[in-house]
Amino acid sequence: MAIVSSAAAGLSVASRATIVQLRAPGLSTTMLEKEANELVGAVSIPVLISSRCDVVLATGAAGVNLPENDVPVADAKILLGTRLVGRSVHSISSAQQAEREGADFVIFGPVWESASHPDSHPTGLAALTQMARSVGIPVLAIGGVTEERVAEVLASGAAGYAAIGLFA
Repeated sequence: MAIVSSAAAGLSVASRATIVQLRAPGLSTTMLEKEANELVGAVSIPVLISSRCDVVLATGAAGVNLPENDVPVADAKILLGTRLVGRSVHSISSAQQAEREGADFVIFGPVWESASHPDSHPTGLAALTQMARSVGIPVLAIGGVTEERVAEVLASGAAGYAAIGLFA
């Protein structure tokens, strides 16, 4: 999953990703909807919107990824129906809660040090392995994922990875 801040960035990485997540918290709703419409209309892979169920519905995006302290997954599932709902998590208990509420996947990390979250303490591969074994839904690693680390991510039992810098 490539995490991007604009439609242009999403278009430039769509051929190298299986999912694109548009994460642009600084944009107004109008601008976010414009960017999402452009991206959804131009790529053939699923587009998720970070934290904004309203923009998902307005643009026909494939789903949403919710930050850990955002609306409950169960509420997002009611709003979005069969669309994808993911949750970013930092603990097994949060991942298990997301799974109980119906999340389709969780994003866990940061696994390694990450330039996009310099104040977050890395969890490491052992924690990623434990996370992948603790829930029955796909776990995506995030934080410091590089091409050289992808094999380690997959060997841990994670279903895949989400990244900002890897796709930049």
